[in-house]
Amino acid sequence: MTTSQGPGVERVTAAFRTTLERGRKALCPFLCAGYPGPGVLARTLPLLEDAGATMVEIGVPFSDPIADGPVIASAMHEALGQGVTPTSVLDEIARARAAGCTLPVILMASVSLIEHAGADVFAERAALAGVDGFILPDCPLEEAPSVSGPLADAGLSVSLLVSPTSDEKRASSIAEACTGFVYVLTRTGITGAGGVDTADPFAELRARVDRLRATTDLPLACGFGIATPADVRRVVWEAGADGAIVGTALVRRMGEAQSAGDDPARAASELCRLLAAGCLSG
Repeated sequence: MTTSQGPGVERVTAAFRTTLERGRKALCPFLCAGYPGPGVLARTLPLLEDAGATMVEIGVPFSDPIADGPVIASAMHEALGQGVTPTSVLDEIARARAAGCTLPVILMASVSLIEHAGADVFAERAALAGVDGFILPDCPLEEAPSVSGPLADAGLSVSLLVSPTSDEKRASSIAEACTGFVYVLTRTGITGAGGVDTADPFAELRARVDRLRATTDLPLACGFGIATPADVRRVVWEAGADGAIVGTALVRRMGEAQSAGDDPARAASELCRLLAAGCLSG
């Protein structure tokens, strides 16, 4: 699918290309839709654009989060308890677009949510709301076409996950099934820093990035366990990835701000600005 082009695919690839042409790497913050409260997502997206984000990944709350650590899993359950639905998520994205946000927006959604709504219908609704693509965290390569086809028909990018346990042939096949960018897991396990068997979760990342680079011309964005500007720098400069995805640190910071009576959207923006410093060369 690397040759497929649509409006969403073009916006995602253009965002990576422009960032790299400026001598930077891409920062891709993750937000949990509906957390820490209704309306926060719509307010946060424009602030992240101003803070140096290249694109934003939005997790659609799901009752059985896939590979999410306790911070994101708890945020998703809290959002569901407050009545967040896929429809309300799309409504907030549409409000952010109406407010002038031009960042590429990527939904991370369980295949079951997409299939329940009907892949064709959900893809069209997402595109109309201003979504540019999807990450399918629980979609095996062999089952991807039934979902990725309708998404591609709506002009949306599709990214699957390449695990450290994927052998070279399978990793190449997964990359070939992606459009926009390839999501590279920095390690196995769950999201969030800590709880990793190795003292250095990024030690083998350079070799994996180099092998993937030889099989695809798509940008490679790495996620899992990236929490600080130093982590971002290691992933994008030392390991050579095109972008870093940061989720747990941002979700945690937004929850802390809400609990302290501060603005969670502003807190996310401030942390995003610090993380973006790791994307600068030198």
